[in-house]
Parts: sequence; structure tokens; C-alpha cells
Amino acid sequence: MTAAVPAESTATPDSLNTAVLTISCPDRRGIVAAVSQFLHNHGANIIHSDQHSTDPSGGTFFMRMEFYLGGLDLAREAFERAFAQVVAGPFDMEWGLSYAAQPKRMAVLVSRYDHCFLDLLWRKRRGELNVEIPLILSNHEDLRRDAEMFGLPFHVIPVTRENKAEAEAEQVRLLHESGADFAVLARYMQILSGDFLSGFGRPVINIHHSFLPAFIGANPYRAAFKRGVKLIGATSHYVTEDLDAGPIIAQDVVPVTHRETPDTLVRLGRDVERQVLARAVKAHVEGRVLVHGNKTVVF
Repeated sequence: MTAAVPAESTATPDSLNTAVLTISCPDRRGIVAAVSQFLHNHGANIIHSDQHSTDPSGGTFFMRMEFYLGGLDLAREAFERAFAQVVAGPFDMEWGLSYAAQPKRMAVLVSRYDHCFLDLLWRKRRGELNVEIPLILSNHEDLRRDAEMFGLPFHVIPVTRENKAEAEAEQVRLLHESGADFAVLARYMQILSGDFLSGFGRPVINIHHSFLPAFIGANPYRAAFKRGVKLIGATSHYVTEDLDAGPIIAQDVVPVTHRETPDTLVRLGRDVERQVLARAVKAHVEGRVLVHGNKTVVF
């Protein structure tokens, strides 16, 4: 077996001693002051703060606040209980708190295309994504060697029309067993059912070319070539039961000309796919994405 590639990291002790607080709640006066005062009272030092309101009069307020834990006067569990009682409750907040020293556990689902898959593994190795990868699921054997080069567990569960329900049930079982916090479809060429999504019960991020719905089917780049498109792109979004209609996290496009061929369109398309997916995953991992209905606020 090929030896695993050693991990590299750019994290420093101080960068790992930070936390991210995300908030959404009905907008009203005093939210920022209350949160800031609470953190100050307990020895936290605010590093970054972003906020957005859909409407200052009766809208929804969103906040992402990153702070340093070095001077915190409470254990984390006590700190969270106190925040829930003193701030979150009175302001009717939906909130989350994540710690850089506790990386999110990211499961990856992939079929045969390797560009997004290998890009995520490389970024994790380089320390660009603060995640652990406890599980890789595939419906084909093709990328097993690549996963094993990175020392990652690779499980193949073939999926057919006849066994789809059983295959998804086994996938969900493995995802829960791995402790995955979220999953990424790195060009996993299967449509996830509502049973899978509800059974997993955690965020799932997908990537697809931006030709949908105009260029659907097995070869969208050839269809785009025939139409003489001048832009190609990619969209990353959260997966819902409505196919390719979940909240969008990141998008990008690249210009193309009449000189392109179907092959160069594929190459350019794969480049933008992997960049957009990496951007979306990084934003999710860093707590920069807050979902509002079928839209997102991305700080």
C-alpha cells in the first residue's frame, strides 16, 4: 500500500485558540451591544465582526463574530450556557458556536471525476481547510488509490436503481458512525433522495456546472459549445430535496471565446468547479454562511 502523505498546516497556537459565534434573530436595537458586552465581561477579545440586516424595521439580523479565547473566565460549557441565558434567550436568537481547535468533520462523496476531490484533499493537507476527513464514500473503485495516498478511509457502495434505498441507508449509517458534521459531493454523480437527506440530518454541499437548466444531460459542455456560449461557470449550494435548487453558497464564471473546443471548455469548467467548491466549503467551515429561507448570507 502507498504510504500516506503527511499533513501540513499553517495553523498557529493563537489561531487555534479562537471561536466563531453565528447569530440570526429578529432585528432590534441593542443586539451588537449585548453580544459585545457579554464577550467583554467574560474575557473574550473580538477579532472580527460582521453583521447584516434584511430590514432594520422588522427584518432579520445576522452576525458572525470571531473572538480570542485566551482570557476566557469560564469553561466552554459554562460559557455557552451563560450566553444562552443572558443573550440568546432574550433576543430570540438562533445561534451556533464553533472552535478552531475542534475541526469540523467533513465526509466526501465522489464518483469517478477526480478534480474537485483531489483539490479538497490537497487544500486540507496544506492547512487551507480546517477539517478532518473521517470518511470517503464512492459508488466506484476508481479513486481508492488517491484516497489511500492521503491516508483516508475509502468505502465503495455501488448504487443502482434497484438497490438505491439500501445503498443510501448504508451510506447514512457510515456517515453517522464516522461522526461527520457535514458532507461534500465532490462530483458524486447520484441524486440524493429525501430519505438520505433526512436520515443524515446535516448539511450537504454540492457543486455543479452553471449551465443548468439550459444545458442538462450527460454532456453539458458539448451542448454549450454548440450554442457558442461566452461564459461558463459553476455553482455550489446546499442540497435539498428540490434538485439543484438549494441555497447558493458560491458561484463564479470564466469568459470563453469562439476559439474554444469542447475539450478546452471541459478543462476550464473543471477549474472553476473546483475553485467554487473549495470557496463554498471554506466559507461553511469558517462559519461564514447563514441560511435564510432558500438564500444565504455569506460573510
